[in-house]
Amino acid sequence: MEEKKDNFRHILRIAGVDLDGNKKLINELRRINGVGFIFANVLCNVAGLDKDKKIGYVSDSEVSQIESVLKDPKKFTIPAWLFNRRADPEEGTDIHKIGTDLKFTQENDIRFMKKIRSWKGMRHSLGQPVRGQRTKSNFRKNKGKVMGVAKTKEAKKVQSEKEKK
Repeated sequence: MEEKKDNFRHILRIAGVDLDGNKKLINELRRINGVGFIFANVLCNVAGLDKDKKIGYVSDSEVSQIESVLKDPKKFTIPAWLFNRRADPEEGTDIHKIGTDLKFTQENDIRFMKKIRSWKGMRHSLGQPVRGQRTKSNFRKNKGKVMGVAKTKEAKKVQSEKEKK
């Protein structure tokens, strides 16, 4: 399984992310934003790479092959249901974004929701949960400050009497 020590690289850069050369290929591909377990598995199968191979032994040609699959997965017959932007509102097609493009797109989506003042946009702007979770016991932080339980006057009076004794 292991090759010559000459070809080993401790740090490998793929899609703008530094990856640890001592770990398996499939696990390290998941560190790229927009690449999950299933997409990394399909990427290895399409590129014809061994998933259990240490990423430090991956050659330059294999790295360029991985990056070409990441840039345009539609060309390599990866099914559209694996893409993270199905029917993109701007382009109207199925696309897969990775890295900073994905973060930028998500920020623009949230900004657009806030602008049109949709329910999700309003929840984002208020710092509240967006997907219908309950807020009585969770989400009690408001801009870094923890919100405690407010005590009534009677509870404060009882507590002060206990402290006096």
